[in-house]
Amino acid sequence: MGFVSILLFALGCVHCSITCCSSAEVNKHFFPPGFKIGVANAAPQIEGAWNEDGKGETIWDRYAISQPDTIYDHSSPQVASDSYHKWREDLEMVKEMGVDHYRLSIAWARIYPDGYKTDKPNERGVAYYKNLLRSLRALNIEPMVTLYHWDLPQKLQDDFGGWLSPKIVDIFADYARTCFELFGDEVKWWTTINEPKQICELGYGSGVFPPAINLPGVGNYQCAKNVLLAHAKAYHIYDKEFRQKNQGKVSIVIDTIWFEPNTTKPVDIEASERALQFSFGLYGNPVFNGDWPAVVKARVAQRSKQAGLKKSRLPTLSPEEIALINGTHDFLCINHYASHMVSALSDEPPFTDTSFDADIGVNDSIPSEWPKGGEAWFAVWPPGMRKLLVWLKNTYNNPEIVITENGFSDNAGTLEDDHRINYYRDYVSNCLDAIYIDNVNLTGYTAWSILDDWEWRVGYHSLIGMYKVDFNDPNRARTPRKSAGYFTQVAKNRCLVDPKDCVH
Repeated sequence: MGFVSILLFALGCVHCSITCCSSAEVNKHFFPPGFKIGVANAAPQIEGAWNEDGKGETIWDRYAISQPDTIYDHSSPQVASDSYHKWREDLEMVKEMGVDHYRLSIAWARIYPDGYKTDKPNERGVAYYKNLLRSLRALNIEPMVTLYHWDLPQKLQDDFGGWLSPKIVDIFADYARTCFELFGDEVKWWTTINEPKQICELGYGSGVFPPAINLPGVGNYQCAKNVLLAHAKAYHIYDKEFRQKNQGKVSIVIDTIWFEPNTTKPVDIEASERALQFSFGLYGNPVFNGDWPAVVKARVAQRSKQAGLKKSRLPTLSPEEIALINGTHDFLCINHYASHMVSALSDEPPFTDTSFDADIGVNDSIPSEWPKGGEAWFAVWPPGMRKLLVWLKNTYNNPEIVITENGFSDNAGTLEDDHRINYYRDYVSNCLDAIYIDNVNLTGYTAWSILDDWEWRVGYHSLIGMYKVDFNDPNRARTPRKSAGYFTQVAKNRCLVDPKDCVH
């Protein structure tokens, strides 16, 4: 799950009132024919075995182990959920839930320990993923594989600055080609990079995530350009070299929270749209429409000029780069968890403030009556899911959409997690409303997470699994929560209510 900056947002259905897209009751439709239901997690959050079988050090390994005070509970991903050793047990859990697909990530540093392509990938790392992927196929579960879920090999950061350097583009492309070669027969759904906004803004802008580079309003935009070019090169490699044989699909995963305009005033609606174009559109627009969003280019250029800079802090995309990036998607992937309210600021932030938030220039808040999850930003408002899907449909020309993450975190970890059941029911209900009422081309839903994991800077304080993991137990025992039973019935019945009450 992505850690979301408080002042980042998304908006949709901009001319509606706050209640326009809410459902009076749970949607009773069966899921459409062919609709895919799955569960997910990622290598750095569940695998552990951080230095076993030839795996190299990642930026998260270095950060958590060397600076334990930066992690809420002083934990690290050294063991996490120990899925590297317990993957067979975890796949049995996935099978028992009756889902169609399992989203996972490949740890770059298990394939190439230093990140660089060598003559031969790490055999033990390759064997681990081959066994995992082939076992999923044998269970009739479709793997959805992410190539990069934040775990940059540390040496790439040490040698040239990681995602700040154009060098990363071809190095990532080499790694992607290797994965397509090694695992292409088992994988039909590929996603290149997970949540680039978090990689770039938190890692190279505000610096609150590793590699903890504090270059606000500069590093984040340079990172964004390199991430998009790396994704695009990987996409074209698959398209030209592997698609005909493997018949798979490739995209990038972009995350956003939903920010509802605080009022129906034009200034609040405009502020919301502007913020959306910064947070989602910064990555989505080059891929789906070509080039940076116009409002992003204009605002960063203006604020750069007012600050006395000779050129915009936002790097230019050349015509060749625009052409390379534009259209590099076979479907749209969205990670979504929470909603906020957003309004216009009364005054423009100081031009000397070069932060991403100042460039957006909006105010956000969370209504006190909205339920909260396990972190401060996690505010639950299910209509936000439907509004987001409608906005994506309208903004990106009605693409096929797959929800690649959605789920609820808490700090208690109780087995009787009715609050999580209610979350899934209400968010999926809004997905069905988007399909059947708004004609959104939504073809898949992926719940995060199948089991508790290591949640980045909050460690084991935020619990989000349908299976509880006992992190005090060396064996990392798994126990199903009530939500696991609920989601299993949803997956098997293909409906949110009793099947006898469902309609086609």
